[in-house]
Amino acid sequence: MLKKVPHTYTIVFSIIIICAILTWIIPGGEYARETIDVNGVERTVIVNDSFHEVAKSPQTWQVFSALFNGFEKQAGIIAFILIIGGAFWIMNNSKAIDVGIFSFLRSTRKLEHIGIIRKLGVNNIIITMVMLLFSSFGAIFGMSEETLAFVIIIVPLAISMGYDSLTGVCMVYVAAHVGFAGAILNPFTIGIAQGLSDLPLFSGFEYRLFCWAILNVIMIAWVLRYAAKVKKNPKASLVYNLDSHWRKEKVATTEEIEYKTYSSSWMVYLFILSGLTIFSFYFPRTTLSIGEHSSLTTFVLPVLTILFALIGFFSLRKSYHFFILTILGFTILFLIVGVMGYGWYLPEISGLFLAMGILSGFAAKENADNIVKLFIAGVKDILSAALVVGLAGGIIIILQEGHIIDPILHSLANLMNETGKVLSLGVMYLIQTMINIIIPSGSAKAALTMPIMAPFSDVIGLSRQATVMAFQFGDGFTNMITPTSGVLIGALGIARIPYDVWVKFFWKFILFLIVIGFILLIPTATMQLNGF
Repeated sequence: MLKKVPHTYTIVFSIIIICAILTWIIPGGEYARETIDVNGVERTVIVNDSFHEVAKSPQTWQVFSALFNGFEKQAGIIAFILIIGGAFWIMNNSKAIDVGIFSFLRSTRKLEHIGIIRKLGVNNIIITMVMLLFSSFGAIFGMSEETLAFVIIIVPLAISMGYDSLTGVCMVYVAAHVGFAGAILNPFTIGIAQGLSDLPLFSGFEYRLFCWAILNVIMIAWVLRYAAKVKKNPKASLVYNLDSHWRKEKVATTEEIEYKTYSSSWMVYLFILSGLTIFSFYFPRTTLSIGEHSSLTTFVLPVLTILFALIGFFSLRKSYHFFILTILGFTILFLIVGVMGYGWYLPEISGLFLAMGILSGFAAKENADNIVKLFIAGVKDILSAALVVGLAGGIIIILQEGHIIDPILHSLANLMNETGKVLSLGVMYLIQTMINIIIPSGSAKAALTMPIMAPFSDVIGLSRQATVMAFQFGDGFTNMITPTSGVLIGALGIARIPYDVWVKFFWKFILFLIVIGFILLIPTATMQLNGF
């Protein structure tokens, strides 16, 4: 038995070595691929019956170059993490988030005199509402990488409420990814998988909505049960000692904070308002896409500009802390508008949060040099998380360069040739779950597997919609535990939770979700469901 748990870097590098050894054992093979148009987007898909052997490409010294290649592959997420770390370090220096958390907790305590809320528990209501919000984001527009920006906000909130960092990560990261697995209208999984399967986009909506609701009830009940345990006995937490960092960064008391508004705060307010006014003039109407064919066109930017003008003005009359919180709030709103209305991804979102950090610094009367120093300090603080993401990306590089991903997929797919409907569906689900451990990207996995699995479902008389559901669940659950997920490793790095501790905490719940997923798949093979 190990006397000491290996470092996260050691664990991930060990996996890289194991994958390199497998490239010497598993025969090389590849599928032929072609580029097709799926929902107006070009996708590379596998050509049916095109698997063929290729020469082995054993990996040796490449295990050492995997870090560089992993950094290159995951460059977007790594840059995003570093920018988020620097931006929020600037904001945290102003104590605005501390003030916000303290005010939030104080206001929620006032609700305790209401009988029904007192019985349910204010904290339970807060946790439930936050988790439902992020789960909705995951289900509707596939929120994943974006959760990294909120981990650094919600974890201190959870600590201040008497819980631990594990609870905080569950409130944001787990909630969004359970929603991602429920995938009501997720364009990155359901949209691509149904397009590749020649199904009407987002058909079968009703049953997926039912599954999403069931998964949320299970998730929230499990998190509330764990949170109550930690609240009762904080030392029962697996991260009690590790959370000392967050407890040292605890919310300041009102006596420690001087409430004032600087002239620079008003200048930042006028600068932002001017910019929003110009954007509102040039982009008066915005089309918010919910799914592929559902959309809402309205005056989003003008409305947000008016709201910012009012809320920003009144927040400045209180103190610059509340104005900085207003900047944070509208950053989140514009993130949602950008993702749903303008197709934003990591570059635009990174720019948005960088602007948030810089403007927060000026609003707190910091000069340019101090803002730069604070940003660098934040980048240094979160650098470890970025390194892990790069190292984890090296795992995929070794598997790809060794030509063993396709042979693994081909062998697993052959298991479905002589099985019944329910068992075949279970095998598909198992295959998707296993593949997701090494290929956590939903869109990449859809392009890789659906062109093969959809025809299988036709042969055995199984609905292609059921095959999409098997992909959906198989893609979603193990994202929350596989070390190849850059988002998971990034979230844990931000929360300062070692990967091995997360696995110890989470593995039983993941197994439970996988079982629930299979139970929810059975009706798709045995019942006549709308859209199936």
